[in-house]
Amino acid sequence: MLIGNRKAHFNYEILETFNAGIELLGNEVKSLRAKQGSLEGAYVILRGGEAFLVKATIPAYQPKNTSKEYDPERPRKLLFTKAEIAKLTGFDAKKGLTIVPISVYNKGRKIKVEVGVGRGKKKYDKRETLKRRDAERDMERVLKEH
Repeated sequence: MLIGNRKAHFNYEILETFNAGIELLGNEVKSLRAKQGSLEGAYVILRGGEAFLVKATIPAYQPKNTSKEYDPERPRKLLFTKAEIAKLTGFDAKKGLTIVPISVYNKGRKIKVEVGVGRGKKKYDKRETLKRRDAERDMERVLKEH
């Protein structure tokens, strides 16, 4: 995994995941391979039968060597099949569902994005997650001591 969205599983209940290619510039590929970038606050929008990754930050690999017009938060096209886009459009039409990127990884020489369809968690669900995580950590600690 090159970069991940750590808050995705905390803020959303992920119902289904998809994998897609992403259209990038050369310096963005190098930047991602150097594990630079962030998916915090990023989401996917569907327009005209195409999917775009919005608000994902991918800085220039060599900031002094890039053009002044370079925008690190520009929308990037995601490469889904037509069937996947149709399925995502169905999810997007439902109220309360959001399409969020979970991680960016490389598969061979290609860079891929794992995208999840999620329903936003309520505050009490997040508290429950934190309690469960603390309980598991305590159990691990006890088992490790014995």
